Amino acid sequence: MATLSQWVSGARLRTLPIVIAPVVIGTAAALGETGTVHWFRFVLALLVGLLLQVGVNYSNDYSDGIRGTDDERVGPLRLTGSKLTEPKNVRNAAFGCFGLAAIFGLVLVIISSSWPLLLVGVAAIFAAWGYTGGKNPYGYRGLGDIYVFIFFGLVATLGTTFTQINQLTMASLWGAIGTGLIGCALLMANNVRDIPTDKEVGKITLAVRLGEHNARLSYVLMLAVAILLPLLATSAFPWMWLILLTFVPAVAPSLLMLREQQLPKLVLVLKQTGMVNIVYAVLFSLAIAIEVLA
Repeated sequence: MATLSQWVSGARLRTLPIVIAPVVIGTAAALGETGTVHWFRFVLALLVGLLLQVGVNYSNDYSDGIRGTDDERVGPLRLTGSKLTEPKNVRNAAFGCFGLAAIFGLVLVIISSSWPLLLVGVAAIFAAWGYTGGKNPYGYRGLGDIYVFIFFGLVATLGTTFTQINQLTMASLWGAIGTGLIGCALLMANNVRDIPTDKEVGKITLAVRLGEHNARLSYVLMLAVAILLPLLATSAFPWMWLILLTFVPAVAPSLLMLREQQLPKLVLVLKQTGMVNIVYAVLFSLAIAIEVLA
């Protein structure tokens, strides 16, 4: 019987910055357009993102576990693969998170009158399950990175901005692409660590396709492009140059990805990349807030 701490560990909380950052960035972009923030909508968007991410983590735990993908896994605890609880319990936890995300998402759509996002929300839940679930999971064919970029980059950021002001802005687009790339970098770090075991079970991630050397380089490239991209918004928000400070926390995980040969030690990169994403979101928001207050 899994303990509460093991369930929390299985939720993989260190991946949550991947959904916190886009909601913060999307809200900041809306602030830059109107000078106001709907805080209740912000909280609802954040809850939707957090629940979807935890649901994805439990879904992956269940699907990879019953396939045997996690039998020799290194890294964070997997509930199903470690046989700490019945697989159906992990599956039900995933479905519960998806259900709660749908409820909060529906409330958000209603109070913001952002009706087009209903279909987007349904697509997000099906995509979350299909990542490693079902008979033909796209995460096993190297398409997981596309999912992360679309749903935890573009959809999460632009969707948040839309629920705030019912329109999109160029700042929200640059921020969406940037945080999406950082999310992809986080996934790449996770998949580089798992290349040997993924190959054995036929899980062909993008990291496997690229090969370890190119996959490591792609991590650094994604972070660099993400950090530089918001500079395109400096004409409207001159303080956006602050985003370059994100290079400071990005140095350590980048060097670790390029130099560390012991794959299990790359687990540390996940935590560091999450911190990069949060710093990125804070600096992006600060640059806009300074301009609005001025």
